[in-house]
Amino acid sequence: MRSALIQLNVSDDPAANLPVTLDLVRQAVAGGAGFVLTPELTNGLSSSRAWQRSVFRHEEEDATLAALRAEAKAAGIWLLIGSLGLLTHDADGRFANRSLLVGPDGGIAARYDKIHMFDVNVSATEVYRESEGYRPGTRAVVAETPFARLGMSVCYDIRFPALYRRLAQGGAQVITVPAAFNHITGAAHWETLLRARAIETGCFVLAPAQTGFHPETGGKGRRTHGHSLAIAPWGEVLADAGTAPGVTFVDLDLARVEEARHRVPSLSHDRDFDGP
Repeated sequence: MRSALIQLNVSDDPAANLPVTLDLVRQAVAGGAGFVLTPELTNGLSSSRAWQRSVFRHEEEDATLAALRAEAKAAGIWLLIGSLGLLTHDADGRFANRSLLVGPDGGIAARYDKIHMFDVNVSATEVYRESEGYRPGTRAVVAETPFARLGMSVCYDIRFPALYRRLAQGGAQVITVPAAFNHITGAAHWETLLRARAIETGCFVLAPAQTGFHPETGGKGRRTHGHSLAIAPWGEVLADAGTAPGVTFVDLDLARVEEARHRVPSLSHDRDFDGP
């Protein structure tokens, strides 16, 4: 299966971001991709909860989702919408950070709500509290497709290896890690974490990313790392998108999953132990 990682530089305006995303999806299809992946928060990045509340919609009303579903159906492709910020009906009013897998019929084949929230102090001037605006998911997801079993995750999840071991032992052959990775932590950790998860699980890891400076209405904006990556099951970097928005292609051969797991069958070597 030829896959395509779409790298975006979104603003906080979903209506302005959508035409750019659609154009890149079409470029991916023109390049022969049957599986196309977009980054985390494809509809828009913002640090303002009030602004998010004004532009986010419930899943059934979201214009970005509707347009991308229609595009997947028209092109006959599988499309991973890395994630969308969506309104929920939760009593506390928090949003969902939801990854959606769309099939070639335009239907939603799988949903995954980001489990691990980015509540960190990157520096004295960069503090994030994702859990204040988004409620964490509670369920790991492996999605069945004709070309591979996909283990779904989002961004900060990558720092929690137990999730990925569970996905691999649950049948995943390809793991998706759409992200809007911080530029500071990205430079230090992004590639290392992705390669480690691939090596530990014997999976392909596909990680489409946001990149560059993201302006905000009435805010200071933020920077993301870029470098969408495709990693082989043995840990090699197959593709690196650099820092420019665009499309990066990679061809997946699932025989490499079986080869890596045969050489180091660690997924079947768990042992119980005591302590600490």
